[in-house]
Amino acid sequence: MLPLQVIDTFLLEYNVGQALLLGFVLSVAGTLPLKSRKVVSLVTLSFGVIFMLTPQSLVPIHYLFLGLALLVVAPLLYVTAER
Repeated sequence: MLPLQVIDTFLLEYNVGQALLLGFVLSVAGTLPLKSRKVVSLVTLSFGVIFMLTPQSLVPIHYLFLGLALLVVAPLLYVTAER
């Protein structure tokens, strides 16, 4: 077991936006075995909304632009999906 101080010093180096970005990457990686672009687009859309709704006091401004880009890309992925 690691002491809580070690975990705390490790987590203090990251902000909420980086944790959300890691969650997005892991979620997309988790949906890739399904081979469904519609599921990937729904995950992308949901994280776009999450990035847009995250308060700017917790994350830098570039995560807002990432959320905006995901909100633009997600419907394109959904429409171009075959089934």
